[in-house]
Amino acid sequence: MKLSIVIPVYNERTLVPQLLARVEAASLPDGVSRELVLVDDCSTDGTRDWLADFAATRPDVILRLQERNQGKGAALRTGFGAATGDVVLVQDADLEYDPREIPRLLEPLLDGRADVVFGTRFLGHTHRVLYYWHSVGNWLLTMLSNMLSNVNLTDMECCYKAFRREILSQIQLREDRFGFEPEVTAKVARLGCRIYEVPVSYSGRTYAEGKKINWKDGFSALRCILRYNLLA
Repeated sequence: MKLSIVIPVYNERTLVPQLLARVEAASLPDGVSRELVLVDDCSTDGTRDWLADFAATRPDVILRLQERNQGKGAALRTGFGAATGDVVLVQDADLEYDPREIPRLLEPLLDGRADVVFGTRFLGHTHRVLYYWHSVGNWLLTMLSNMLSNVNLTDMECCYKAFRREILSQIQLREDRFGFEPEVTAKVARLGCRIYEVPVSYSGRTYAEGKKINWKDGFSALRCILRYNLLA
């Protein structure tokens, strides 16, 4: 089985070398090979050149360069289109999530229980203490998403999501920014996919440290929850 790890990257020159080293050091189950699909979203801080050098001598790395900055969702569409694996997993480039936990996310897929696996930061694992109102907003968005899609996720907005390739091939994604999370959640629920959650740790960043999501994305997530559960 081949695992495609899709990593959207935007202006993470100081962190992306560490992130890729950790991804490559993650021990995969026997019989699972790995490819890295890196999508640079038109970075301006040297990330783009570093990724080009990194990918130049690596046959297991696919690099795609966006012509203009479009957002995480657009980068993931590009990455999903380039991925060749049987399972496709999303990994952010900012080190908020630990690649050593990737094998745990794969377990329900490898043993045939799941079609889709979500990570969750709220089922007992270590996490950095940060913004209270972010956690309240995440809870409200997850609750509304659950009510409309009739699933019982605890963390709809978690970065870590893994899919059997056949599932992604049945979904047409539209959102360019962080609306990817509620959109893909609504669409896999509508397909009747077997969805599992796996606890993951979380080492969140502050805005001073480079966190990119903001309050506008919260309102966008609300729009996406309503649109993709009720209208599309």
